[in-house]
Amino acid sequence: MAENTKGIVARAVADFLRHLRERNASPHTVKAYKQDLTLFAAYAGSRGWKQIDHIAVRGFLSQLYDKGLSKTSVARTLAAVRSLYRWLAREGVVEQNPAKLVATPKLPKKLPRVPTIEEMNAVIDGEMPEVAAFPERDRLMLEMLYGCGIRNSELTGINLDDIRLSAEAILIRGKGKKERYVPFGDSVKGALAAYLPERQKILEASRKHTAALLINRRGGRLTTRSVGRIIKKIAVAKGLSPDVHPHTLRHAFGTHMLEEGADLRAIQELLGHERLATTQRYTQLSMKHVLQVYDQTHPRAK
Repeated sequence: MAENTKGIVARAVADFLRHLRERNASPHTVKAYKQDLTLFAAYAGSRGWKQIDHIAVRGFLSQLYDKGLSKTSVARTLAAVRSLYRWLAREGVVEQNPAKLVATPKLPKKLPRVPTIEEMNAVIDGEMPEVAAFPERDRLMLEMLYGCGIRNSELTGINLDDIRLSAEAILIRGKGKKERYVPFGDSVKGALAAYLPERQKILEASRKHTAALLINRRGGRLTTRSVGRIIKKIAVAKGLSPDVHPHTLRHAFGTHMLEEGADLRAIQELLGHERLATTQRYTQLSMKHVLQVYDQTHPRAK
């Protein structure tokens, strides 16, 4: 009996990998599956499918942890085992997927890399790079994302009437149709003054009327996708990382305010976070920065 079931998992893994190759899966994917499922086959040994329940799968994951594998690697291996079982179920080999009953390891939340205050000033100050097709508008976008900490969708949703120049505040429509006022400073005010006459020229030339504050060259409301593309282009041209997107500037707003001594509840209000716990992520970002500065500058840390 043992002889019949010996290596049954190993044989199934070989068949599954062959199936992936036939389906033209990338060599990288096949290699990753092979690496993970070979470990599973070795753990299963001579056991048959009925002898591998969710407790056995948990035991397999424990063994991976004992070998020193990270949570990310264990989560990837579990995903590979689930894929194997899904294929086996389609082939009619198994009825149950025990790997589905095993919880995926909780992965640590990766904190985004936030540009420094100096890096942000370098991006916004000075001339807009050549890649900026509409420099007055693009500078205003940068100033508002970083200077007001608003979301990309909130930025594109702003209408001209939402700007309260005398109060130096903007009416923002956030998630769940919640409205809030966000203040703006002299930098945003200056960028608005430069942009609004250009906006008027475009609307007159295109004979269009729109409530939107931010428009494209054809006089239509700017989309979130366009904002993302423009921000990335300018950031890269100014020397920032290619993974910069509008939300990065929102993170920078929260982090830099905290670093400069702002109260966490005030930041929560400005960002429009429903829960303080969301805002508290910025303390993690800020703490990382503080520790870095300590390590680099304190004489006893060296």
